[in-house]
Amino acid sequence: MKNKSSLWFISILIVAAFALLFLYYPMDVAVPDLGHSKNTQESESPARLPRPLHPIKIIDSSSADRSNLIALPPLHKSDEYFKLEIVNLFSPSIENLLAQSRIIERIVATVDNFPRIHISERIRPIGKVGDDFLTDGQDGIGTYSISADNYKRYDAIIALASSVDMEKVVEVYRRYYPLFQNAYMDLGYPDDYFNDRLVDVIAHLMATPDVKDPVLLVRPNVLYEYRDPALAALSSGQKLMVRMGSAHAAQIKIKLRELHRLITTVSGT
Repeated sequence: MKNKSSLWFISILIVAAFALLFLYYPMDVAVPDLGHSKNTQESESPARLPRPLHPIKIIDSSSADRSNLIALPPLHKSDEYFKLEIVNLFSPSIENLLAQSRIIERIVATVDNFPRIHISERIRPIGKVGDDFLTDGQDGIGTYSISADNYKRYDAIIALASSVDMEKVVEVYRRYYPLFQNAYMDLGYPDDYFNDRLVDVIAHLMATPDVKDPVLLVRPNVLYEYRDPALAALSSGQKLMVRMGSAHAAQIKIKLRELHRLITTVSGT
């Protein structure tokens, strides 16, 4: 684990409570990149979706009761529109933390990579928390522990994630779902449904073990690693849950549980 961190999903926070997606921290091992969205007429036209396990009802701007909504932009022109939605959901202060481009693609790639061992820094949807990763000093056998002060660095972002109205988050998700689906297909899953993947990833994150302090670390080289082999074997998303501390992880799990409920019950054809 690196000696510095960045807001990951706050994703799981724009889709994982859109705020948890953003708590992502960079890793130094390369993984499949974002892929390259096809800025062609083919990618802008509605895709023929696979049969989903958890269909999501899309909010259509062309319907009579949604005439106040502008038409959904193509994926490669969606950043400014989607950024405004995020700011409205959270606060203006979050705008400076967001990636400058390909926000939806980064969220989709981050969600897809949460169950894997590593997430590439190149796909993070948001910037750094600020300070270095904090540990308490090593003992006689070279063991460190995560400092309680390290957890405090996440207080503000967890408070933001905890206060967000998840029904409004899911409304934005439903509105922009065709773009999330296009980004997922461009990532290399033409026959799969992004909402199904999101449901699975949320369940995976909620299954993160509750790890009480002290969380012991070793530092064989430059990077810290968990001393417990079971923790070292966790996915990147689950390691993040451990990294933010047991109390914060419990708060995020509440939002994830709510998100899971909403995206598995808001269905339609």
